[in-house]
Amino acid sequence: MHPFLEFRLQKTLSAFPQAFVLECDVRQPLQSRWCLFGESGAGKTSMLRMLAGLEFPDQGVIRCGQEVWFDSEQRIAVPAYKRSIGVVFQDYALFPHLNVQDNVAFAAKRADRDWLEKLMQLCHLRDLASRSIATLSGGQKQRVAVARALARRPQLLLLDEPLSALDLETRSALQESLLAVQRESGLTMVVVTHDLAEVFKLAQNVLMIAAGRVVQSGSPDEIFLRHKSAGKLNLPAQVLAIRQEEIVYILSLLVGAEVIEVIASPAQVTLSTKTFSPLFSLMD
Repeated sequence: MHPFLEFRLQKTLSAFPQAFVLECDVRQPLQSRWCLFGESGAGKTSMLRMLAGLEFPDQGVIRCGQEVWFDSEQRIAVPAYKRSIGVVFQDYALFPHLNVQDNVAFAAKRADRDWLEKLMQLCHLRDLASRSIATLSGGQKQRVAVARALARRPQLLLLDEPLSALDLETRSALQESLLAVQRESGLTMVVVTHDLAEVFKLAQNVLMIAAGRVVQSGSPDEIFLRHKSAGKLNLPAQVLAIRQEEIVYILSLLVGAEVIEVIASPAQVTLSTKTFSPLFSLMD
């Protein structure tokens, strides 16, 4: 048994304002949920595309359990359609001439009708089964895209910011569906996202990516909540919104002319009201 997804990748990327070499060495357990997090242009999507087989590294190795998907020295380069993967992008990529059920069933094995029915239930698509794609909302289309990616029972589900264009309620519902499917099937889920709340909800581990390299790794709590400061941070700001996500709070703050989001645990946050603006305090 080899219960890990492992990849050592090296690839020169052309990115604004200058090219850089993506170089990473990652080993994560199978049947887990983890996230690639970092600024735009850091190389997250390129890593995802190389895992999917949609592009290849200049050199390196990709191993999923006992299967070798890429090995530059051994000249192994398994194409995407032969890898046990499901991929979901922002743009849905659905078949417009097929209805909802036929879109999902397209990727499923003919004998796997029970799994297809379970997917339609987990992704809340039963009532939409006969609807055409053109009549669906963005959130409904994304649920179909997720179900179709899962229909072939992949070992690895790759998600490239698939929920970023959805409203908060729809995004939360689809996150719950993803968690339910992952727990039901035991697949490995890799998410690229800029949404910190989504990281805490979906990911057990986080890989922080900067200029093509993994600069930090650990649980969401270890990455985002355990940085210690010398004392108390007082930040004059207007608190626009506070929402709770799992074990943390997400605060939307107006600082000067900019709106920022801050993650904090309940023990870290105190709010006091001044004459015109609240004072946000982040405690050690």
